[in-house]
Amino acid sequence: MSGEFALLIQGSFTIAMFLRRAGLMLPKSRRLFCNRSSHDLASTIAELNKEMEFVFGEAPPTSLTGSSQSHSVSQDSEFISIKNIKDESKLTHVSVKGEAQMVDVSHKDISKRVAIASCKVILGKKVYDLVSANQVAKGDVLSVAKIAGITGAKQTSNLIPLCHNIDLTHVRVDLRLNPDNYSVEIEGEAASTGKTGVEMEAMTAVTLAGLTVYDMCKAASKDIQITDVRLEHKIGGKSGNWSREK
Repeated sequence: MSGEFALLIQGSFTIAMFLRRAGLMLPKSRRLFCNRSSHDLASTIAELNKEMEFVFGEAPPTSLTGSSQSHSVSQDSEFISIKNIKDESKLTHVSVKGEAQMVDVSHKDISKRVAIASCKVILGKKVYDLVSANQVAKGDVLSVAKIAGITGAKQTSNLIPLCHNIDLTHVRVDLRLNPDNYSVEIEGEAASTGKTGVEMEAMTAVTLAGLTVYDMCKAASKDIQITDVRLEHKIGGKSGNWSREK
């Protein structure tokens, strides 16, 4: 009993000393932070931590937030990071299992959809002269390519597997000879009133027109290039209007 009583007295004395030192520090906190160096402040805190460890059997947490809050913040950060990655990498034509799928547009609003695309067919001077003089053996290159582009736009869903079969209200394909670089510049426009966009129809129109130019002229040269197939402008739909920066 005498040994246990001595330990009890020693523990009570240590706690009393700790409380006394803490009480002395609190009224002087402003002077402590203003006049003492950061080294003195760190030493004082270290001494108090040692006394608390001796009395209570463990040191106090070094962070004011505590381990549970830190763990919560870590989990929240991880969740936000994963969510951002999923949002940025989401593809509408890929299912949650990573399989190709056709997008369900039944919930979308009906609106006017217009898309304009373009491409360029570089002929070279020899073929350019033949086309501009309408002396290509197969016939009128620009007229045939124009019809091919319009027909291609109407067949987009048959050519691109996951495209919807939509009712087009308008298709325009224009071809212009450019003497500066001996090319044919092609612009295509597709329009519809429905639940999905017509970007692919416009791009298919100019691509098929460009391929037709190549087919009409390949006997004269195999060096013809089809370049810069791209979307130029779109309106309508959830994403709104978009134009390529010039």
